[in-house]
Amino acid sequence: MHVQGSHWSSAVATGGALSAPAGGARGDGVRTAPLRVDAQRNLEHVLRAAREVFGELGYGAPMEDVARRARVGVGTVYRRFPSKDVLVRRIAEEETSRLTEQARAALGQEDEPWSALSRFLRTSVASGAGRLLPPQVLRVGVAEEHGPADHARRLPQQRTQTAGAGELRLVPEQSAGVADDAGAGQLLDVVGQLVERARAAGELRPDVSVSDVLLVIATAAPSLPDAAQQAAASARLLDILLEGLRSRPL
Repeated sequence: MHVQGSHWSSAVATGGALSAPAGGARGDGVRTAPLRVDAQRNLEHVLRAAREVFGELGYGAPMEDVARRARVGVGTVYRRFPSKDVLVRRIAEEETSRLTEQARAALGQEDEPWSALSRFLRTSVASGAGRLLPPQVLRVGVAEEHGPADHARRLPQQRTQTAGAGELRLVPEQSAGVADDAGAGQLLDVVGQLVERARAAGELRPDVSVSDVLLVIATAAPSLPDAAQQAAASARLLDILLEGLRSRPL
């Protein structure tokens, strides 16, 4: 898993929301005129490349890598995204929105609680969205018996905040006055409904939290060079993790 907090804090500090941009608005909230065909094509190439590069290397990957993968000059990337923070926020917005829609679909189309939760996990892992979750969504609490150093060894690429065991919070990194991101909050709310339904039905271990489910999504989507091998590895790992989440009769 390659989720990194670098180049993210200033995007949060400027108030960038994690909700998908609509209409002619860019991810940084700036209204734009319709793009020419070639400019639109370049934008699509850059976004596709950014998803691939950040998914493989984490959000710490340089803009030059994105430009190289998109086969455009780095100046072309910066013309559409004046800073790396803006590009990172755009990608995270899209991935967060996609996961939220997948969770809503599972809620609406599966009556059985465990089927709904497992469907969401399988769909999201297969899409690879977990590799691009924003770091603040993956900032999980650590049990009191684990010190910061121990947690850092277990999850080296995630920033942590000491809290109750299994607790997941959206806490701004720099300032307590920065509001939680709406898009990330929606994701946590919908996934929380899936978790609560499965727990109430006695099909989910009582100690499993929303943070555990999101960590499954983030860790069960390894980045491998061969697509078939990656799909097989993800499916196998997810089967094992699902068995670990499910409750067992006493």
